Amino acid sequence: MASKLLRVANSLSRTLPRVQKLTGVTAPVSQRYGSTDVATASQVQLLETRVSELSNGLKIASESSGEPTCTVGLWINAGSRYETEKTNGVAHFLEHMIFKGTDKRSQCDIELQVENMGAHLNAYTSREQTVYYAKCFAKDVEKAVEILADITQNSKLGKEEIERERGVILREMQEVDMNQQEVVFDYLHATAYQGTPLGRTILGPTENIMSIQRDDLVDYVNTHYTGDRMVLAAAGGVDHKQLTDLAGKYFGKLPKTSSKRPEVFPTRYTGSFIENREDDMPAAHIALAVEGASWESTDNIGLMIASTHLGSWDRTHGTSTNTVNSFTSRIIADNLCHSYMAFNTCYTDTGLWGIYFVTDKMDITDMMFSVQEGFMNLCSSITDFEVERAKRFLKTNMILQLDGTTPICEDIGRHMLCYGRRVPILEMIKRIDSMSGDDVRNICNKYLFDKCPVIASIGPTEQVPDYNLIRGRMQKYRL
Repeated sequence: MASKLLRVANSLSRTLPRVQKLTGVTAPVSQRYGSTDVATASQVQLLETRVSELSNGLKIASESSGEPTCTVGLWINAGSRYETEKTNGVAHFLEHMIFKGTDKRSQCDIELQVENMGAHLNAYTSREQTVYYAKCFAKDVEKAVEILADITQNSKLGKEEIERERGVILREMQEVDMNQQEVVFDYLHATAYQGTPLGRTILGPTENIMSIQRDDLVDYVNTHYTGDRMVLAAAGGVDHKQLTDLAGKYFGKLPKTSSKRPEVFPTRYTGSFIENREDDMPAAHIALAVEGASWESTDNIGLMIASTHLGSWDRTHGTSTNTVNSFTSRIIADNLCHSYMAFNTCYTDTGLWGIYFVTDKMDITDMMFSVQEGFMNLCSSITDFEVERAKRFLKTNMILQLDGTTPICEDIGRHMLCYGRRVPILEMIKRIDSMSGDDVRNICNKYLFDKCPVIASIGPTEQVPDYNLIRGRMQKYRL
């Protein structure tokens, strides 16, 4: 069963209490939030996100749109952050093993049933979450829920299958190692959170993959796959009452909690750098970042706007120097890189905010200093007009990302784990609209100005400036 890594790049903020329940919204936008750039019209109907909870703590959240298809999945508070140095990689290993057969179904039976339904079953592991989801016809919701319940609660985790899967995961590790962007972001976490679980990779080291045993997998399931750490989310053609009944039927026997409570080790951000010099590579891949905000931080909206302002660019886009974004215009005019991408990655109690770029070895220094100049301009020189334009881009991107039952289901599941509720899109729009230019500049000052950055680089990196020089340019004279 295919698996993939998820880099949580979407970041939201929360200002309302976690216990607030969501209700359907049907009034015009102007009556609820005042005028916005995204929707000022007539009547905007919002679908209701309904939430229920079983006695064992498992939450059920769904949004019904009446479509002929739906996506239903389990979002679990379990990822590489909850592993030890010895067991690093077990969450991802378990994700692979989940599909290898249960007491009721063999691996072949699982695949045949899913294919005969015309459904799609997949999973991914991140640093803080593990997800199993199915996209199917609305009439097959019960079948999908029953399969998800079976594989997550009754997997055999056979020793022969474990031995076979070691090779599969090692090949996946080789594929990841060939993706320079993935490698740079793993390095970035390793240097930013050195000595803490967030600094470790999701797949784990090779020696762990070769040594993980069935007892490690069983222990991880018993510790983390409990009702209070799980959300059953669905979107599309799904009835919430039916979904709640199905949750009780198939997940009702899950324990509410584990006698062995998962330990969340505190993070420790360290301004530092890591370099893997490979002069044979055609280009350098570099990430420059600072410690950002957590999922629940009220500063996140400002950082999202700042990240959207910097945006992303690639030579294949064909954008000219006439682009309205002054930062991108400078990069294009001076031919400083092949591509760049601003990012804002959030976790429970920390985050990483910065830029990843690919550049020729002779342009590294100029590109690095241009990026830092762009950071400092966010602290003092970004205009109100530029802030308003970034806000419009951000709102548009948020709405476009919620296109289809799968991204909506993922939005619901992630929000329920991170905030305890689904944050309505119009609430996000209101928060974005409420940010002024001064707010964005103040937040950028708080997180960027005179802060210790982290740098990760691979490739022909001889021209990467000394860390002390980079650190010194995280400020500039202001009148």
